[in-house]
Amino acid sequence: MSVLPYPLLSASLLLMWMTLNSFSIGHFVLGSIIALFASWAMAALRPHRPRIRRWHLLPQLLGIVLYDIIRSNIAVVSIILTGRTTRRKSDFLTIHLDLKDTTALAILAVILTATPGSAWLEYNSVDGTLLMHVLDLVDDDAWTDLVKNRYEKLLMEIFE
Repeated sequence: MSVLPYPLLSASLLLMWMTLNSFSIGHFVLGSIIALFASWAMAALRPHRPRIRRWHLLPQLLGIVLYDIIRSNIAVVSIILTGRTTRRKSDFLTIHLDLKDTTALAILAVILTATPGSAWLEYNSVDGTLLMHVLDLVDDDAWTDLVKNRYEKLLMEIFE
């Protein structure tokens, strides 16, 4: 086992520690110790390394996600400020996913949860279904299409 099995993780944690606390030698030493132990803990978990097959598609995914987050923020604010109409309802939605890569599934979970108005609740790996909550579920098919064609398809191109 190397001294720093995950050097980027250790450096990021130390940087975050120093940003959140005062810049002193004591905090630097304490942050270094915490970063070192966190790196060793990650090595003990032995996560598989993600294999990104198409790096050039990552900026496209990032752009789509940022656009959707901004658009969803505006939609949620408008729902809150204008009040609900009879057409709008919160509900749960089950979507069958073809995505199998665990890293891609984790990224999809982050995308759906970071986008206001939607939340990833559960993934059933046996039958490949995702249970999610949608704040403003007007059309089930539109949400299914959004997840399948906008996110899952691109994540499959990147990771599988």
